[in-house]
Amino acid sequence: MASHLRVGFIGLGVQGKPLARNIVEAGHALTVYDVRQPPLDELAAAGAKVATSCAEVAAASELIIICVVDDKQVIDVLAGADGVLSRVAPGTTIVVHSTISPETMKAAAAMASERGAQLVDAPVSGSAKGAEQKTMSFMVGGPRDAVEKCLPIFRISGPTITLTGEVGTATVAKIAHQLVCCVNMMAVAEGLKLGQAAGVSRDILLEVFNGGFAGSRASEMWAGLDLHPRATPIFYKDLSAALSLGHVVDVALPASALAQQLLTDILPRIEKDK
Repeated sequence: MASHLRVGFIGLGVQGKPLARNIVEAGHALTVYDVRQPPLDELAAAGAKVATSCAEVAAASELIIICVVDDKQVIDVLAGADGVLSRVAPGTTIVVHSTISPETMKAAAAMASERGAQLVDAPVSGSAKGAEQKTMSFMVGGPRDAVEKCLPIFRISGPTITLTGEVGTATVAKIAHQLVCCVNMMAVAEGLKLGQAAGVSRDILLEVFNGGFAGSRASEMWAGLDLHPRATPIFYKDLSAALSLGHVVDVALPASALAQQLLTDILPRIEKDK
């Protein structure tokens, strides 16, 4: 195993908390921060040191991981009052797991560079279950030496690591991934709606889908799909990011637009179908 690192982790939400727990359980010195006390207490019980600010995390860490909700939170964590950049040491690597816009990711990398730090663009896929079972997928973009520093930490939580290139490319890959997930869910929900209305059971329809060309991860996992209550706004945000990126690069995304409009019908139907 690689030598132990002083790791900081900011954002102990649905994915962040189990990812952070994996790191401390692997023997790394971990300092954590979140605006909520319960996950801090859980990580402290697992052996992590609890910080009182993002700045305190930065001062204690050579590798800092940020796993918050959106663009604004990423920038606030980095550049806000008592933010990471106020106390980050030159040579520190900053990892952003959040799914944000490529432009925000590049801006964050530029801010880090001004302080002598390097930023790695590393959105994740797998949700809480993937983190807990250590089957996460990582999309990773950034400077080669900074990426190499992060890889042993990523491998603690999952074997699938795809290197995408420079900062921003991993975020683009994650946005495209989320687009495909949502459109697949829309297709499965619509196929089930049609088949069940015409008298075929859900279980038989899913067996048919998975035995033919219609098979997908969405159809394979449908019967056991366990979506967190925040799934609808998160998928809506990710589809908004896809549509915004499509506008920037002049690519029409009609299926994505429809999936975004129908999300409130698609996701509740998953719950109802269980």
